[in-house]
Amino acid sequence: MVKREWMLKRNCSIAPHQLGQVFAILCAVSLTVAFIFTLRGAWYILVFSVLELSAVGFAFLIYARHATDREYIALVEDCLLVEFVRAGKTSRFRLDLHKIRIEPAGSHRKLVRLESSGIRVDVGRYLTEWKRREFALELRQEISKQ
Repeated sequence: MVKREWMLKRNCSIAPHQLGQVFAILCAVSLTVAFIFTLRGAWYILVFSVLELSAVGFAFLIYARHATDREYIALVEDCLLVEFVRAGKTSRFRLDLHKIRIEPAGSHRKLVRLESSGIRVDVGRYLTEWKRREFALELRQEISKQ
């Protein structure tokens, strides 16, 4: 039974499927203009248009792969469950509550470090420095209630 959970994720302004729609419209407009110039004899415009759309498509692909990245932290009965999703790949860690050590983000380290039984996990990639400190304090308080 989950007693407390946190979902830390990126603040993305556009979803991957919306990005695909925007890219399709961009391609249609750009290739239409390039095709008109090609019919008038300026074939090199089409080459530049394809190069431009390839570069933009590559950038959109990288954005879309990481748009759903997140960190999920759940306080379960006797352990802390930490799950990372990065570029569609999931990693899970179980940390023993009785042996856990929480090191808040400090001047020498930017992320919150969770350590238990030799397992070391850094969380808080999608939080500001101030929010990382708040998160570490809140997590410490929730664990002490157990």
